[in-house]
Amino acid sequence: MRVREHLPTSAQVEVAAETFRMLSSATRLLIVRILVDDEHDVTSLAELADVSVQAVSQHLAKMRLAGLVSSRREGRRIIYTVDDPHVVTMVEEIFDHIAPDGSLAPDPPARRPRRE
Repeated sequence: MRVREHLPTSAQVEVAAETFRMLSSATRLLIVRILVDDEHDVTSLAELADVSVQAVSQHLAKMRLAGLVSSRREGRRIIYTVDDPHVVTMVEEIFDHIAPDGSLAPDPPARRPRRE
């Protein structure tokens, strides 16, 4: 059966599952969504996510270890960002799929092939 050639490796499946586990927390998913739009420090992330600075710091530490976010120092502040285009695309796609009321957003209309 040739289909097996296109299946992911067990290592790929494990890393993918861990990535989804990281994003299964509503707070972590919101933090990543905020960082997709712009970089922030812990204090501004806590304010935007309406979560304590301590909780945001703990979530960021886990996500940094998992490679979902990165950081850099600016003076006394640490600035966090999502710079992996795959993570950006994944997070943008899921929120494009969900309407503001929490229902599934309708699919965009299918494009009709051009007639020549």
